[in-house]
Amino acid sequence: MRRTSVSLPTRNVAHDPHEKAARYDTRAARESAAGLLGKVKAAWMTQSQRSRYLKTGGILLFIVFLFYYLSPGGVDVHTADLGPHKESVEGEAASDPLLSTTKCSQSSDKSKPIVQYALMIDAGSTGSRIHVYRFNNCGDTPELEDEVFKMTEPKKGGSGLSSFKTDPLGAAKSLDVLMDVAMESVPDKLKSCTPVAVKATAGLRFLGTEMSQKILDAVRTRLETVYPFPVVSKQENGVAIMAGEDEGVYAWITTNYLLGNIGGPEKAKTAAVFDLGGGSTQVVFEPNFELPEKMEEGSHKYKLDFGGRTFELYQHSHLGYGLMSARKSIHRALIEDLHSNDPSDITWVSKPIINPCIAPGMAQDVDVELVKGHALGEKVSVNMVGPSSPAPTQCLKLAEKILFKEAVCKVAPCSFNGVHQPSLEKTFSSEDVYTFSYFFDRTDPLGMRESFTLKDLQAVTDQVCGGVSSWNAFESVPGAIAELEDRPEHCLDLNFMLALLHTGYEMPIDREVKIAKKIKGNELGWCLGASLPLLSQSSGWQCRFKEIS
Repeated sequence: MRRTSVSLPTRNVAHDPHEKAARYDTRAARESAAGLLGKVKAAWMTQSQRSRYLKTGGILLFIVFLFYYLSPGGVDVHTADLGPHKESVEGEAASDPLLSTTKCSQSSDKSKPIVQYALMIDAGSTGSRIHVYRFNNCGDTPELEDEVFKMTEPKKGGSGLSSFKTDPLGAAKSLDVLMDVAMESVPDKLKSCTPVAVKATAGLRFLGTEMSQKILDAVRTRLETVYPFPVVSKQENGVAIMAGEDEGVYAWITTNYLLGNIGGPEKAKTAAVFDLGGGSTQVVFEPNFELPEKMEEGSHKYKLDFGGRTFELYQHSHLGYGLMSARKSIHRALIEDLHSNDPSDITWVSKPIINPCIAPGMAQDVDVELVKGHALGEKVSVNMVGPSSPAPTQCLKLAEKILFKEAVCKVAPCSFNGVHQPSLEKTFSSEDVYTFSYFFDRTDPLGMRESFTLKDLQAVTDQVCGGVSSWNAFESVPGAIAELEDRPEHCLDLNFMLALLHTGYEMPIDREVKIAKKIKGNELGWCLGASLPLLSQSSGWQCRFKEIS
C-alpha cells in the first residue's frame, strides 16, 4: 500500500540576508527602550501618587508604540526581492502589479506570497509539454489563476525525450522551446523562486535504465546551467521517470481539485479518472465499500492526505496498454493468427492483408514487431487493407484478445490481465467518470458530447468502421471527415477504447462517462496534481538569488 501526503504550503522558511541585521536592530531598540524606561521610573518616584498614575499610563503606551514600530516584519523568501510591498498582520500584498492578483489585496497568511508560479514538464512518449501555472494564496488552499501550455512540435517517430535515445544533449535541448515559454510567462522578479520539475512517463520507461538516466542527467544539467529557475532536487525526483501509480493519482488530484471536490471545506463525492496515454493507461477512483467489506491490501491501495482529508484510492497503471502500444499488440495478434493457420506458408506476408480494424476502402503500411526468433523474423512490414464490408465485431474481438481476460486472477475481482480491481458496478456505480488524453482526442473530433454512454461509443465506432458510405453522419461536424480520411486506424482506436472500458474495466454498456481536455479552462492530466506540492519549499527546492547570465 502506498501512502502519500500532498501538503499545500503553510509556511515558507525565510533566507533573507538582512534578517540577522534586523535582529540586531531589534535588540538595540529594546535596549534603548529599557534605558528610557529606567529614566522614566526614576522621575516617577519623585511625583505624587496622582501624577504617578497618569504618567505611568502614558509611558506604557509610548513603550508599546516603540516596540510595534521597531519590530521587524516577517520576510518571506518569495517576496524578499520584490521591492517595496505593503504588509499587514494578516498577509502579504505586493505593490508591483505583475506580482499581485485581482482576486484579493493580500495573501491569507503573511508567511505566504500573494502570487506563486510553478513549472511542470510532461516528458511523454510522443512529445514533451510544459505547464506554467500561476496561483494566488488568497485563501487557505492555493487557487489556480492561470495556465500557459506549450508542447513540442510533432514529428515522425515522436518528439519526446525517448526519441533521442543515444543523444542525451539533443534530448535536453529539445526542451528549450518549452523553457522559452516559461521565460516569457514568469515575471523576472519571481523566476528565481519558481520551481521546475520534469516528469518522464512511459516512453523513457521502455528505453532501459542506463539510456534513460543519461537523458535525465543531461536535462537536469541544462536546466540548472542555462535557466534561472530552481530545479527540484534529485532526492525529491525533480527530473525523473514518474511511477505509473503517481501518474494516475496526480491526474485524480488534478481533476477533483478543478471540480472543487477536494481542497475545500466541504466533503464531496470524488470523480474517477481514466487516462489513456501512448504507452500506458491509468485508472484511479475512490471505491465505496459496504461494511464489513474493505479494499484488499496491495500496491493498488493508495492512501492520500490532501487538503485536510484522507482518501483511500484504488489505482493501477497498465503498462503496455496505452493507445500506441495497443495498436502494435493488435497488429501483432492479427499476424500471429494468420501465421498459426498455416505456419509452413509465408507467401501471404507480401500480399495485402485484410484487417477488420481498418475501414473498407482504406489501407495502411504497418511495421509489425514480433518476438525474437519468430519464423517471420523480429519485424515484418505488411500492407493492411480494410475488408469489403464493415467488420467492427471482428475488430472488437481482436482488441479484447490483447486484454487477456482469461489470465489467472489471484486476488478477485480482476479487471484484465490478472490485475485486481474492485468492481466499478458495485463500489463506484453512480459517481462521475472522467476520461481524457486519447479518449478525448479520438472522440471529440467526431462530435461526441462531453457526456455519453458506452452504448453511444459503440454506435459511433460502428459508423467509423463502416467506411466512407457510413460517414455521412459526420458531415455536420467541422473537420470530422478529414480526420477520418487521414487516420485509417481510427476504427481500431475506438474499438480498443470500447474494449478497454467495457470488457477490460467491466463498465456496464449503459454507464455514462465524460470526456474532457480542460476543466474551467485548465488542462487535465497529472501535471497540475504534481505541481501543487511544489508550492511548498519542503518539496525539495530553494530560491536561486544568483541569476544565470
